[in-house]
Amino acid sequence: MSISIDEVRHVARLARLELDEIEILTFQGELNALLGHFSNIQGLNVAGISAPVAAVPTSGAWAEDEYEIGLAHHEALRNAPVSKAGLFVVPTIIED
Repeated sequence: MSISIDEVRHVARLARLELDEIEILTFQGELNALLGHFSNIQGLNVAGISAPVAAVPTSGAWAEDEYEIGLAHHEALRNAPVSKAGLFVVPTIIED
């Protein structure tokens, strides 16, 4: 399978890209090279090979959950510019 110049022009038009003839030829070559790589991959015998969970090793990527005591309610409100009835007061950003 290969991509024609007209197909590159069609995709460029759909993407609203203005490409000159040199760019169209360049993209055609690059896209056909990609399709060639995909074709090579499809030809591989992968029977018996399980798919990896991640592309890179992830050992040690997960940290244990650790419980920490956070700020008390009154401490969290201590540095608030404005508070009322135990809540942060913020400016209204949505108007009727």
